[in-house]
Amino acid sequence: MGRPRTPLIDRERITTAALELVDAQGEFSVPQIARKLGVQTGSLYHHVEGRDGIIELMRERVAGAIDTSVLEHSPWDSALVGWARSYRAAFAAHPRVIPLLMASPIRAPRVLEGYEQAVRALLDAGFALPSVLTVITAVENVVLGSALDLAAPETMWELSDDDSTPTLARALAAVPAGQSDAAFEMGLNACVEHFRRLLDA
Repeated sequence: MGRPRTPLIDRERITTAALELVDAQGEFSVPQIARKLGVQTGSLYHHVEGRDGIIELMRERVAGAIDTSVLEHSPWDSALVGWARSYRAAFAAHPRVIPLLMASPIRAPRVLEGYEQAVRALLDAGFALPSVLTVITAVENVVLGSALDLAAPETMWELSDDDSTPTLARALAAVPAGQSDAAFEMGLNACVEHFRRLLDA
């Protein structure tokens, strides 16, 4: 038999299969990806450096949806807000991959280039070098926490007896539609307001 005209596997197909597994079950294994693609496990190692390499492929795929071009706009605070919203949307599409990505260092060149743009944008805005990564990390905490919140069950509190937690019960009853979006915007705006004061100081 001749070689198939279209390869059975490549890095793109491996990434897609891994993300589908993580979206469905919150985890993946190399043998699971091989079974999903209909190939031998050893075949994957011709394309990726094992599990860590697959995690980096997923990081690159998800982060590739972040619009870093907004960081070139001005003023800096509007640019940062636009970047954060795009960042959240990218990870909200695959929230269950976040714990996997947080457990390994970032090596993907395209992802590192995005951080390079963010660092340059903040330095150009006048932030002191020692505070730049703290600002980025603070934004990421809000972004990734919010992306995980979007994947959470609609009801996170199950009250067995309203009489024992009456104030919480009233608060839950008063939650408006779109609460996750509102919470994200509140956290992001609070961060940006603090960043403005930091810059003024």
